[in-house]
Formats: sequence, C-alpha cells, structure tokens
Amino acid sequence: MSPPSLAVVICSYTERRWKDLLAAVESVELQRMPPRRTVVVVDDDPALYARVREGVREVTAVLKRGGQGLSAARNAGVAVTTEDVVAFLDDDAVAHPSWLARLVEHYADPDVLGVGGAVEPDFAAGRPAWFPREFDWVVGCSYRGLPRELAPVRNFIGANMSFRRYVFDAVGGFDGAVGRVGSSPTGCDETELCIRILERMPRGRLLYDPLAVVRHRVPQVRARWPYFWRRCWAEGRSKAIVARAHPGPRALSSERTYTFAVLPGAFARALAEAAAGRDRAALVRAGAIAGGLTATTAGYVAPTGRIERSVA
Repeated sequence: MSPPSLAVVICSYTERRWKDLLAAVESVELQRMPPRRTVVVVDDDPALYARVREGVREVTAVLKRGGQGLSAARNAGVAVTTEDVVAFLDDDAVAHPSWLARLVEHYADPDVLGVGGAVEPDFAAGRPAWFPREFDWVVGCSYRGLPRELAPVRNFIGANMSFRRYVFDAVGGFDGAVGRVGSSPTGCDETELCIRILERMPRGRLLYDPLAVVRHRVPQVRARWPYFWRRCWAEGRSKAIVARAHPGPRALSSERTYTFAVLPGAFARALAEAAAGRDRAALVRAGAIAGGLTATTAGYVAPTGRIERSVA
C-alpha cells in the first residue's frame, strides 16, 4: 500500500521572522519524504503575503484576513489542502530531514488519527541555567515528562503535529477561543482540538513519536523571567477555558500527572543538586519550578469570563 499524501502548513504573521520562515520552508523541501504541497498562511499581513508570493514560489501562499489569530490561520491552511495527512510546522522551527517520514509511517494503522513529534529548543543565547527542562513547554517545546518512546498521548505540541485530513471535516477546526494571537503567550488550541478528536472519535489514537524531531528557535526575550511568568499564567488561563469547554477527566488528565508526579520529582532533584553543591543554579531552578506551578495555578483559577466558541 502506498503511503498517504502529505501537506505541510506553516503559519506566519510578521516579516521579522522572514529568515526563520525561509529556513522552515527549506527544511520541508529537504525532507526524505517530501510533501505534495507546502502551504504558507500569512496571518493578516498583506506586505508579508506579497513577499511570500514573490520570493517563495514553491509554496501555496494564503492570506488570512480579519485580524491575527493562529487558530484561524491554521484553519485557512487546512482549507486549501486535499492531501491525506496535514502536518503543521511553526515558522520559527526547522524540521529534521526524517521528520515527515517518521510521522507518516504510523498512519499505516487505520486507528491512528494523528501523529506528533518532539520539539527541541534552540536557545538563541544558550539555555539559562535556571530554566527547568520540565518547563520547556513555556517556549513551545517538548518538556521532561513526555514519553521517551512511541506512545499514545492526549495532545500534541503545535510546532510538530499532524492529522488525517478527514478528521477536520469530522470534528471541525482549531478553536480561536483558546488560540494564540500574534506574540501573545496564550495558546492551547491544539490541546482543545486533540481532546475534541478523542471525544468524538473514541476508537482513534493520537501518537507521539519522539524520533520525529523539529528544532524550535527560542529568542533571548523568551528565555527571561518576565516571559516565563507571563507564559505560565497564560497557560493556566487557557487550560481553564479548555476544561470548561470539555468537562470530564480527559481535559486535565495530562496536567494531573505532570503536577503530582513530574514536578515533585524535578523539585526534589533540584534541591538535592543544590545541597550537594554540584550545581549553583539548582536552587534557583527549584524556585522556578515552584514559581512556575504557582503562576500557572493562578492563571487557572483567575476569572476567564464566558467561553466564546469560534471553531471555523
């Protein structure tokens, strides 16, 4: 049986990432299993759209108008695809040459509805010693606590995920009520979509393959304390919206394991390293773990207002 046909969707919203966008597109072109189509969705920036049309002619360029919003941009990309599988790559990420081949091989199982992979951080100024690996989700990357081998998961990380195309027809697209807008640190539209998929298609599976790798650039401003706190708070707020939209055990299943198993072990390990004098930053890292959990919890319990459903 021949492998499924592929489309890759890359969303971009600013010319400041032009070089990153070119690198992302090039990494897709260099895949061992190249896609049939690469779609670049420009999020409400006509000047960037014109630049993509002129300078990146090997892609299908789409201009999404009506205000910035990652969810709607992703949906606009899906709308122009007809391939069997749609994969998503961030405009500031670079895929390993085997990325798509690793994702696609799992679709041989008809029960697999989506496949995601690892997102490795590429810190522009090097990883800060205080930055816990358990909190790499703050910068949109895979974190310590995810499976180390192929395994079913509840949801993917947005910079590295793929779905069967018919899934979008069956359950709808990404929900703008929880999606990122511009450089805002909010998010979780991919989490909400994955939960919705598993609720409506319970016999299906979403697989995480840590060998399907992309590298995600982390600018220096996102490796500083102010962004860390803002992103943790925003994550808690976004998860509260998801939990209200999907009441039941699945909405926070991963968060419970993370909070009560992963983080206590990380905190204890950091304290032990500090006590042993092996790592001078370990005590600060322990503080980041405790503070990050506190900020996320504060965001979760903060008033979120009425949920606006905007799946399109």
